[in-house]
Amino acid sequence: MSGRTATPDLALVQPGGAAADDALARGAALAVRGLTVSYGAAPAVFSVDASFPSAAMSAIIGPNGAGKSTLLKAALGVIPRLSGTVQVAGVPLDRARDRIAYVPQRASVDWDFPATVRDVVQMGFYRRLGLFGRLTGADRARTVACLDRVGMADFADRQIGQLSGGQQQRVFLARALAQEAELYLLDEPFAGVDAATERAIIDVLRGLRDDGRAVVAVHHDLATVRDYFDHVFLMNTRAIAEGPVARAFTAAALEAAYGGRLGATHLAGLAG
Repeated sequence: MSGRTATPDLALVQPGGAAADDALARGAALAVRGLTVSYGAAPAVFSVDASFPSAAMSAIIGPNGAGKSTLLKAALGVIPRLSGTVQVAGVPLDRARDRIAYVPQRASVDWDFPATVRDVVQMGFYRRLGLFGRLTGADRARTVACLDRVGMADFADRQIGQLSGGQQQRVFLARALAQEAELYLLDEPFAGVDAATERAIIDVLRGLRDDGRAVVAVHHDLATVRDYFDHVFLMNTRAIAEGPVARAFTAAALEAAYGGRLGATHLAGLAG
């Protein structure tokens, strides 16, 4: 698989042949095979295979510039890939887009856009309704329910740019909830938010997992990986290790991903 070399201390996925690979992809909420993305001469993501399980919370981790957000966007089809395939629950991406909800990085959003909190959440219905479709009473009730779930029901008429960073992130999560997706992709959902918002977001994501949904998040805080996630994928342009957190989130895997950026004491503490 992608020419990866097995290292005894790393929880790398071992080659099992095409049949085993296909079976793994069919059983995953999200599976990418041979994914390569380049913004120039050097690839940002190179020949990556990864599988993210259903009914689980998965983290994509690695150092800055490792290609984490690029992998997520390419898997979603937001940016083009040079090679590779993407499947959602065993179905090609082009036939499964209605099963996916996406929460982008806050820094990528135009917060001056003249929309209220309610407007933003109701954008989650557009794929089903189309640009000129009319909202039903049930849609309006669901909007309130989604805002209430993230603690933002009292801000429904507030312009989105008037909110704090943590409040904005909650609203975008409410928009994702409105889509009633099977797979939730989030790009650094905890970046720049306050502790109360982080707790609120993780509670919502755990609820989605417990309902049988899959959550895949680009994550940067190594100290919370064991507390927040069930499954982990480590990368640095290439795949490094993947699997259940207890097996794959090891000192050896972190050293392979981060190199000398993490001290030995820090590594030992993170890996438990």
